[in-house]
Amino acid sequence: MPRPLWAGAISFGLVTIPVKIVSATEDHDVPFHRVHLTDMGRVRTRKVCEIDGQVVSQDEIGKGYEVSKDETVAVTDEELEQMPLPTAKAIEIVAFVDADSIDPVRISDSYYLAVDGQVAVKPYTLLRKALERSSKVAVAKFAWHGRERLGLLRIREGAIVLHSMKWPDEVRDPQELAPRAVEVGEEEIEQALQLADRMTIEDLSGFRDEYRQALEDIIAAKADGKPLPSPSEGEENKAGEVVDLMAALNASVKAAMESRGEDHDGKDATVHEMRPAKKTGSRTAPARKKAASSKSAAAKKPSAGASSGAKKSAGKKTAAKKRTAS
Repeated sequence: MPRPLWAGAISFGLVTIPVKIVSATEDHDVPFHRVHLTDMGRVRTRKVCEIDGQVVSQDEIGKGYEVSKDETVAVTDEELEQMPLPTAKAIEIVAFVDADSIDPVRISDSYYLAVDGQVAVKPYTLLRKALERSSKVAVAKFAWHGRERLGLLRIREGAIVLHSMKWPDEVRDPQELAPRAVEVGEEEIEQALQLADRMTIEDLSGFRDEYRQALEDIIAAKADGKPLPSPSEGEENKAGEVVDLMAALNASVKAAMESRGEDHDGKDATVHEMRPAKKTGSRTAPARKKAASSKSAAAKKPSAGASSGAKKSAGKKTAAKKRTAS
């Protein structure tokens, strides 16, 4: 079992359950040392007192609070442990809430609560079964690392898990970060939902830290004097590439289906560019106007035959008038 980080008790009404906090996660980061590049000598941090300039050992270092510019008050670990606070050595359950009501952004680190002695087995089991049979989680308060914290108790594979949580005033309002309003078409939404459906999996057990693996490959290559692994083709410029949204969604859905051995139906979603609405008759009006003008002109202008007949008739009328005048 990992080394306990804290020992105390769960306070559940009049029930007290002695427990120990054990880290629920492991750190697999690749550790680096700070070194002097010219000779690879280790570079260490020296803790120096700013008054006398002397290097101070860890057992000479304590906590201090600056009351004013010229006054600092020392606070010992013993004084912190003896604070008149109900949660100083207890995880005090203060309420129960629906599990779905907890905003995941408030959850911080996770720890397992292990029984501390045989006397804790029965009350521990009682609390575990009560949480298992309900859809609720327990909200608790506890003091740790120099401050009181808000916690969440739930069950994971038979063990009680303590999630450290942020206080309500520690969560920033996301409204100032929200993007401006933008139109999203129904086709785009449906294609995104289809992609999400194709990418749905049962659990996350198959994921691994590829960055850590690549880093270990680089370290191994340098240690053996071999060339460094080259980046995958197309990965270098991928981050800055601007792609068409629907084309990317279509390609993603097709790739997801192929990875599952499914046939793509060949029907790609399309996005039509939104253009300003055309004015009614913007192109047909001139043609209609021209046609109307032609008809008007034709109505006014007589044909060649009609013109000749009109001229003869006018000549006869003129001659008749002359004879009558004589």
